[in-house]
Amino acid sequence: MYHKLLKNKEKIFAVAPMMDWTDRHCRFFHRLMTKRALLYTEMVVCDAIIHGNRDYLLEFNKEEHPVALQLGGSDPDKLAQAVKIAGEFGYDEINLNVGCPSDRVQSGAFGACLMREPELVGRCVAAMKEVADMPITVKCRIGVDEQDTQIALDNLSSEVWNCGADALWVHARKAWLEGLSPKENRDIPPLDYDRVYSLKVENTSHFIGINGGIESLIQAKDHLLHCDGVMLGRAAYHNPSILRSADQILFGDDAEAPGYDEILAAMCSYIEEHLVKGGKLNHITRHMIGLFQGRPGAKVYRQILSTRTAQENAGPEILVQAFAAVENKLEAA
Repeated sequence: MYHKLLKNKEKIFAVAPMMDWTDRHCRFFHRLMTKRALLYTEMVVCDAIIHGNRDYLLEFNKEEHPVALQLGGSDPDKLAQAVKIAGEFGYDEINLNVGCPSDRVQSGAFGACLMREPELVGRCVAAMKEVADMPITVKCRIGVDEQDTQIALDNLSSEVWNCGADALWVHARKAWLEGLSPKENRDIPPLDYDRVYSLKVENTSHFIGINGGIESLIQAKDHLLHCDGVMLGRAAYHNPSILRSADQILFGDDAEAPGYDEILAAMCSYIEEHLVKGGKLNHITRHMIGLFQGRPGAKVYRQILSTRTAQENAGPEILVQAFAAVENKLEAA
């Protein structure tokens, strides 16, 4: 089903891959609020998949579909091996990271620094495509450091299309690998949405999605007038309740947004299963801190999740208490 959406260049809404954030617990929580969104894993380095605990790294809940795995790497053979392994887990897409600016990623010679080596990116895509039975996509920046973004993005996109990539997601900022931290790279380089729009005009037969600094569903809807897909990152993580209306606003779905009671019940059941397996409550609730952002009771809700969920034997009753703090405020208003 998802492959057909890409092939037909139908509009896609996605929640971006975010290191330390979009783990399986986060994705399960987000899926409760949107049936349509494509959910991304954190970036997983292909060497870790080849040599590490594959079940821990790659397992996910069937409710997460459609879900995409983002890979980090620059060795075509290793990436192909990782794709073959990941294929056994049933991902709907595998994405190659050509946009992360962190020092750790640069030291491994992948991520955003690959913008300087478009031919290598092409070889990576070709190797991944050769062994894949799911779409292979790329997520990149518009350029790095002193690169001319017109030349850099054109060269990168040409290589990935020639090697069979199914989609290109573009973060509409440069990455400054010299002089800016990864955090600063998320905000300081100016956004250039027009550069991504022009890429789409020049590549009408290919799927191109846009990412970077998009803060609301209204903005996302505007971007879909110019691109095939739109991706929210921090806005969706820090204020996840906006996902509750994504299907209605972006796709015109008739179904009502899921209620908070429904979300609470599902998360309590999920938490109970996690605890039985030896997990901790705050592994899950840390992703839920921003759910009631801007609503009465949100401060108390955050305090409860921040202080009580790490206690020994903490269970779903803590989440119930946190939700009740919001409900009580609403009743008193």
